[in-house]
Amino acid sequence: MDLGRNNLGQETSPYLLQHQTNPVHWQPWSPDVLAAAQQANKPILLSVGYAACHWCHVMAHESFEDDDIAGLMNELFINIKLDREERPDLDALYQNALALLGQQGGWPLTMFLTPKGEPFWGGTYFPKQAKYGRPGFGDVLQSIAKIYNNEPDNVAHNVKQINTALLRLNNTKSGDIPLPETIDEFGKSCLQMMDLQNGGTQGAPKFPQPALLSFLWRCAMRTHNAALENAVKLTLDRMSQGGIYDHLGGGFARYSVDDQWLVPHFEKMLYDNAQLIDLLTDAWRVTKNPLYRQRVEETINWILREMRVAGGAFAASLDADSEGEEGRFYVWDQSEIEKTLTSDAPLFARYYDISAAGNWEGHNIPNRTQSGLSLADDETEASLADMRQILLAKRDKRVRPGWDDKVLTDWNAMTIAALCDAAMVFRHPEWLDYARLAYNFIKRNLGQDDKLLHSYRAGRSQHAGMLEDYAHMIRAALRLFEISGSMSYLRDAENWAEQVEMQFSDPRLGGYFQSAINSSDLVVRSKPITDGAVASGNGIMVQNLAKLYSLTGNTHYQTRAETTIACFAGRLRDQFPAMPSLLLGAEMLQNPLQIVILAPMGSPDLYDMRRAVFAAYLPNRAMTILPGDNTLPESHPAFGKTRIDGKATAYVCQGPVCSAPVTSPEELVKLLSRLDEKPA
Repeated sequence: MDLGRNNLGQETSPYLLQHQTNPVHWQPWSPDVLAAAQQANKPILLSVGYAACHWCHVMAHESFEDDDIAGLMNELFINIKLDREERPDLDALYQNALALLGQQGGWPLTMFLTPKGEPFWGGTYFPKQAKYGRPGFGDVLQSIAKIYNNEPDNVAHNVKQINTALLRLNNTKSGDIPLPETIDEFGKSCLQMMDLQNGGTQGAPKFPQPALLSFLWRCAMRTHNAALENAVKLTLDRMSQGGIYDHLGGGFARYSVDDQWLVPHFEKMLYDNAQLIDLLTDAWRVTKNPLYRQRVEETINWILREMRVAGGAFAASLDADSEGEEGRFYVWDQSEIEKTLTSDAPLFARYYDISAAGNWEGHNIPNRTQSGLSLADDETEASLADMRQILLAKRDKRVRPGWDDKVLTDWNAMTIAALCDAAMVFRHPEWLDYARLAYNFIKRNLGQDDKLLHSYRAGRSQHAGMLEDYAHMIRAALRLFEISGSMSYLRDAENWAEQVEMQFSDPRLGGYFQSAINSSDLVVRSKPITDGAVASGNGIMVQNLAKLYSLTGNTHYQTRAETTIACFAGRLRDQFPAMPSLLLGAEMLQNPLQIVILAPMGSPDLYDMRRAVFAAYLPNRAMTILPGDNTLPESHPAFGKTRIDGKATAYVCQGPVCSAPVTSPEELVKLLSRLDEKPA
């Protein structure tokens, strides 16, 4: 491999291809490059980012396109460029290393490594010239190279300290599985960190945090806690009406830079929107708030319109920048709106906070927080919808933001699961068709026997699947099983669960590593348990194992779930609220709601009963549709129960006790509405 040239041109990642013409001699991450660095005995400069990252673009324009800076980089380092979305395990490892150095992480991530890939110093964005209280990048490069060459003992000391601390992060702290009342206590304690004026957690920037909000919603519903319920609803209202939401095209941006949800960091990520569809669907099940339904429908329409790739899967992201400016595609001047909408412009301006001065850097970010958090009357909303379509058509003529069209297994699986639930709740069968298409795409293009790969683009599938890929595909398969009753989906889920056990489990301390056992290019395998922008792989796996146990009766799923919860439970007090997905799994394991519908496929009553189940907020649901004889495991509380008088028949079981059989959709709706899932 010729390290004296830029070698990114053969990659498929849009982020890496953005840098293929840089004068920097960038290399993709590979064992061959690491071996070459060791042979040359040169330190590694690792730059990690992603295609939609604004500050990644800034650093690229300032430094990586600059001949003088590139010359320093090429002389002093082996330079590796990494797409964090292709290798989230490597990104997590080096983000943890940066945190251990006492610095806040983020992207671009700039890490300095030994030739073996061991981190010894790092940062995030560095300006070309010193500013923002940060040193200039050229000075950083020369200082780090000098330290590496002249102070080997100090570098070795740093490496040892960081590696030891990284290994310590994987240490589990066992404890008892939290009981429902303990889980409730954790939920109630979150009120003190919530912003009860603007929604979300206190301060800025504000991230959606769907895993935390899902947990709080669950606690609110189980305990009938009005304060928690209102905190979540306020957050959803403010996000749905704020500037973080794209009111013309649909979909949510990654976060808001202020505490009002007004100014987004304009990039749109598939994973955020998938999780928010799920959360808004859950909230609508209880509130029937038309705002939530509208945001779900608009966001799904955006995904189907702008994020589908050939074959039916979904792309990763849309960039924050267009024409070299952040947000340029999304903001408006009042004059442009007046020219486009003519006599309707004053009404649009009143509802969407449009003014001559603007609400952000002289421009306008359309938002509705100033006009109220609920929808207007039907006539006004119809008029506003027509205006939005006119403006959207106008906006579509602008230069579009960059599109990262790589297909990621875990993000697609999140979207598949969200489409499944939303299709059933809002009666959009076509959404279920899209979910199945994406599911089949992943199996066809990213599946190898029972193993999964992580990333696909330009006809190439690559990178071994990680824990999150398996966990979210299991979750998607189980949703499709509950909808269809098809055993093929259950078999997929069980096969992937066995792969998780074989490839990712820690037989010594418990829990699951993010990377497979044969991963050879990591100095430490991380074991994720805290939830960030997405739920942790361990948290999702506990939820999956709890549901698999409820559906199959196989006690090894129960044992694996209990072991995983217990091995992290000792850290709950110290690290909550960073582990809500684990707590949701613990509750599912202890309080499953097992629903069985006995009816032939194609029966109208079956479809109506299924719709009734999905319409209800039943977060611990484990539903089985049996078209023929009762083939449930003997341990299932509904084992042996039969259809009544040949009719479609449903049984609802809590713990070891099942309801009396119900034989009509209306009876099932009444039964589900009477359920009280509060623990005794």
